[in-house]
Formats: sequence, structure tokens, C-alpha cells
Amino acid sequence: MRVAGAAGSVPDVAALQRRLAAFAAARDWGPYHTPKNLAAALSVEVSELVEIFQWLTPEQSARVMEEPESAHRVADEVADVLAYLLQFCEVLGIDPLAALAAKIDRNETRFPVPENGVRHSSE
Repeated sequence: MRVAGAAGSVPDVAALQRRLAAFAAARDWGPYHTPKNLAAALSVEVSELVEIFQWLTPEQSARVMEEPESAHRVADEVADVLAYLLQFCEVLGIDPLAALAAKIDRNETRFPVPENGVRHSSE
């Protein structure tokens, strides 16, 4: 399931952050968008995403996007999580893509490809 922007194209992260900032500013939500509040809101939205999968078997969870109603719910919660994460990054001046790239670089060093086939857990 791919959701396109209004013009049919997928907007970039910076454009989405600007849109979210304008949306919040128009409603005078700035005073409430503190790092603490945004982190708490992000946690709530992640919990709502987890709730969708809570009692599903692994097999059912792998097929959740096959049903339109559950696919819509999952996509909405992913959007909520991403919206709060982008707002959190904006408030703290974090470039989310640069942070992710740096984390992948560190993980590649921390968790090298095993020579003996033993797998490591990820972070």
C-alpha cells in the first residue's frame, strides 16, 4: 500500500516537516509541542500500532495488510507515529535521515556479518 501526496507524488521529509509545522502553528499548538510532550505522544501512537497486532498470531500479523480495514488502520497509525517523530526531530533540530544513516553505520560496525552463520539481535 503506497499513499501518494496530493499531486500524486510522495513528498520528501523536509516538505512533510514544513507541512506539520504549519499545521501546528495555524492552531497555536507550538507551546504544547515540547520534546517531552512529543515523545509522550509518539509513545501513545506506537502503542496504538502495537495494539493492532497484540493478539494476532505471527501468520495473521504477516497478512494484516491484505484486509482493507486493518490495512487502513495500520497505515493511519504508521502516519501518526511518523508525524510525531518528524515533529519531535524538528523541535530538537535532528535530521532524521542523517540520524538513521549514522545509526546504520554504527550497527554495521557493532554487528558485523558473521562468518560462522550465527545471527545477532538488532537494535
